[in-house]
Amino acid sequence: MPSNKSVSDAPITQFVSCRILKDHRLQWEDLWVREGKILNPEKLFFDEEGFADHKVDCGNKIIAPGFIDVQINGGYGIDFSQASGDIRRGVAQVAKKILEHGVTSFCPTLVTSPPDIYHKVIPELRVQDGGPEGAGILGIHLEGPFISEQKRGAHPPKFLRTFKAGGVADLMETYGHLDNVALVTLAPELANSAAAIRELSGRGIVVSLGHSMADLSQAEEAVQNGAIFITHLFNAMLPFHHRDPGIVGLLTSDRIPPGRMVYYGMIADGIHTHPAALRIAHRAHPAGLVLVTDAVTAMGLPPGQHSLGQQQIDIQGLHAYVAGTTTLSGSIATMDMCVRHFREVSGCTVEAALEAASLHPAQLLGVSNRKGTLEFGTDADFIVLDDTLTVRETYIAGQQVWRK
Repeated sequence: MPSNKSVSDAPITQFVSCRILKDHRLQWEDLWVREGKILNPEKLFFDEEGFADHKVDCGNKIIAPGFIDVQINGGYGIDFSQASGDIRRGVAQVAKKILEHGVTSFCPTLVTSPPDIYHKVIPELRVQDGGPEGAGILGIHLEGPFISEQKRGAHPPKFLRTFKAGGVADLMETYGHLDNVALVTLAPELANSAAAIRELSGRGIVVSLGHSMADLSQAEEAVQNGAIFITHLFNAMLPFHHRDPGIVGLLTSDRIPPGRMVYYGMIADGIHTHPAALRIAHRAHPAGLVLVTDAVTAMGLPPGQHSLGQQQIDIQGLHAYVAGTTTLSGSIATMDMCVRHFREVSGCTVEAALEAASLHPAQLLGVSNRKGTLEFGTDADFIVLDDTLTVRETYIAGQQVWRK
């Protein structure tokens, strides 16, 4: 409750009987929230002489930062790469549904498409805060079309492009503009990619290496030019070889510029990556692991045929294939499923599993000063989980937006 020394008249909520994820460990502490931010209780008590207006008993559950998904292509029948009549409504529908899986922020992802699709869709997807209407948008992830034909995976070959105009001009011609773009996946072995990488990273856009035939030296050069992420490690890239480990070798490379961290996405759905491969990656570079769903249109839908960009995909059980092939085409996993699977097969701590879906993606995107953490002053985007890591409640800006 505010006192005459309070800096704000806004009500204060105190979450009690909870273990909060802070400083990389679960701690028995209360969580204090005011005006959508995590509050420092010492300043509240001693400087303002205030106390809580409301108390919420969490029943000894876990409170962790909300999950952040930097690679999600759609879900619930919505395909972000389709220029439908009402693009924003479709994105909003997915944003609302993923709240139940603990996702409080995400990057809508567009797969390889013709320029006219980018020109229609990109202007419609704007950075915005989350709330009761759905998870917030931290920016767009453009996965393609500047990728390798040999490692295109489910991306349609006829829409792939190269940097034939020198790099920067190709980006603008293809995408139209880069407003609200947070992340671009490209293949660094393409001629003139260096100029594109430098341009994107200079604009504060994360450059990710993926769908690529690059060897390690090409990948290291890309990192030296500004790339800091690897799109779905092990998938759609050269397999690890002891004489040239390829992009995978970035996890232990000694040619990463000082002060720079390379992060890597992992689809921990039990299908895209063998548990042993997941463990190898995590043990080699635990601080860089970012859990992603790579979820497609069919997430949350029954088996059958659905669309992904310009392709048709078949859902068979938990597998999503390019129709008529055995080529994997994204996943139908949810983020909470990925967190539980990662925890189970890696043998990592609960804290590490939760941070791989919250702190690490926030650090990757450069927003860990306000997202992905429960530090004082950050956005009160958090989730309440039980000991099985099942999400029970989701909060954005301190407001409950979903409850099981």
